[in-house]
Amino acid sequence: MVTYKEAVAYLEEIPFFTKKNTPEKTAEFYKYVTKHLPLPQQTKVIHVAGTNGKGSVCAYLRSILEKAGMRVAVFTSPHLVDIRERFVIEGEMVSREDFLNAFLDIYERLDWEKLEAGEGYHPSYFEYLFFMAMLLFAKKAPDYCILETGLGGRLDATNAVEKKEVSVITHISLDHVEYLGDTVEKIAGEKAGIIHEGAPVVFWDTCPETTEVFLRRAAELGVPAIMVSKKDYRFLNFKNKNIDFSLCTGYYGYISLSLHTIAAYQMENAALAVRTIEVLDKEHRISAENIRQGVADCFWAGRMEEVLPEVYVDGAHNEDGIRAFLETVQADGRDGNRSLLFSVVKEKDYEQMIEELVKSGLFGRFAIAHMQTGRAVTLDRLERIFREYPQCEYSVYDTVTAAFHALLQSRRREERIYVAGSLYLVGEIKELLENDKF
Repeated sequence: MVTYKEAVAYLEEIPFFTKKNTPEKTAEFYKYVTKHLPLPQQTKVIHVAGTNGKGSVCAYLRSILEKAGMRVAVFTSPHLVDIRERFVIEGEMVSREDFLNAFLDIYERLDWEKLEAGEGYHPSYFEYLFFMAMLLFAKKAPDYCILETGLGGRLDATNAVEKKEVSVITHISLDHVEYLGDTVEKIAGEKAGIIHEGAPVVFWDTCPETTEVFLRRAAELGVPAIMVSKKDYRFLNFKNKNIDFSLCTGYYGYISLSLHTIAAYQMENAALAVRTIEVLDKEHRISAENIRQGVADCFWAGRMEEVLPEVYVDGAHNEDGIRAFLETVQADGRDGNRSLLFSVVKEKDYEQMIEELVKSGLFGRFAIAHMQTGRAVTLDRLERIFREYPQCEYSVYDTVTAAFHALLQSRRREERIYVAGSLYLVGEIKELLENDKF
């Protein structure tokens, strides 16, 4: 009998022995897996793609819908500490027992005779988890199912879902260029692949080039395209680590909202979520108060999250994310009395990220650490880059744990500590805090 731990270990080893599958093969297996247990007809699917902000938009959508009394299931990625974070039903991670049952359901449907002969289909890591999610959600029959894409959109496993209620596309920037293209137009084209016939699309107006891609795709399919931009909201004030802003909506008129965060970029994500709710709620069953409470009570781990007093972790892990992160840091009123714990994975344009961080002049010192993942940039490489900036004070640590402890122990008076550069880094800090006492 396979145990929960054995199932997780098996999933984590998948990248070492599986090959990339075609969308056709993935869709074919998806239909095979869900044929006996499809999502109930009444479950409405919300599909979310984009470069940055996908998880936050999913969180705001879930929070608002739950405030309105809806039962919601959410599939997101990546996880920070526990793999079950990816599967949330009615506000709770799935149990280990349900996780294992879903894992075995997929495992037993694989054609092992063909696979042992070097043929046949085996899901990738992300595909396997997505198939598990659809089985888990089908059994619970939620009112809404929110799916976050992994990489891209057109070729993403989640795009195998044929019937959607609405598609949502967040901010677009250059990331994963080796897979999605080297211009924002090409990347937008991949993200636009989640737009399907019969389902409107709500998207963020990143720039004229990406907006044109989304409008053209929506017109080709004959579906409504609803654009959201910074013109739709107005910052009011920042107090007690909350952001108050006003959002212009269609049905509700101007609505005042409060975000429990210091991250200015979350106004953008909340605005996208609220506009999506308007598109979904044709019968106006969701009230303005549901929206206000949903936005105010929303929590998304690892996004400018205060994990200890004046210690913030943020999932900024690409150039655009770093720029949004720096905008928030610049507005914190610290006058340079800040430190940053930084690490990054190889696939990112980390030289540009480091340049942005150092040249911002916002951090009095840096702690560079090596993460546990095999995707981490080596310490030697990171140190060589930081050495190019003689004005920068930095220290190098073999582990994230050592770096974090050192920053806390040498903390200067009224210094604020930030952690950014990778979601893997945020995950290590979160796990450290769960296991240690500070």
